[in-house]
Amino acid sequence: MAKLVLVRHGKSVWNLENRFTGWVDVDLSEKGIEEAISAGKRLRKAGFKFDVAFSSMLKRAIKTGFYILDELDQLYIDHLKDWRFNERHYGALTGMNKDEVKAEVGEEQFLVYRRSYDTPPPALSTESKWHPIHDEKYKNIDPKLLPSTESLKDNQKRAMAAFHEKVAPLLVEGKDVLITAHGNTIRGMVKELDGISDEDISKFEIQTGIPRVYEFDEALHILKVYNIDEE
Repeated sequence: MAKLVLVRHGKSVWNLENRFTGWVDVDLSEKGIEEAISAGKRLRKAGFKFDVAFSSMLKRAIKTGFYILDELDQLYIDHLKDWRFNERHYGALTGMNKDEVKAEVGEEQFLVYRRSYDTPPPALSTESKWHPIHDEKYKNIDPKLLPSTESLKDNQKRAMAAFHEKVAPLLVEGKDVLITAHGNTIRGMVKELDGISDEDISKFEIQTGIPRVYEFDEALHILKVYNIDEE
């Protein structure tokens, strides 16, 4: 039996400022570091050990993985980064205060941009300093693959492509895998893994720093799903 553990990174500095973050590489806040360490303690208490860890290419997810592995005394295992586990790209909303956006576009449109499954926000200009084509960390990735905006569906498609390509074969081998990523990225993965409808996923929330565990049989059928919410 193989286990997959998904952990949403702890609160970032832009989470605290109530800003749309997306692909901007902001750091964990002090609270976020505490949440990451707490996730590691929960996993340690539950007896988890991992064979491989994955993160997005954003430091808030990478550091969350680091703090978890440090708590488990497993910094030695492979900790691989894949841009496809990055947060959903919020397009032209990137960097904007959420309350100000809501006031500008109205609550109904705000919720469509933020929580709908298949409606992306307006695109971010390729001339923006926050567009990923200007970020050195993506220099080896085809610029055509780098988004200017995304819906949750777009985010889900790339994250699950990485899952099926890199993670699923490890689970079939019986290896236990940790993925530290982002709220929308994990929501999209959970949608597919759990079979949640397009309508219901808008109401589904992933808590920061709370490990979500999937147990699989050798045919990759899910046997059990649960959260570890106690230290």
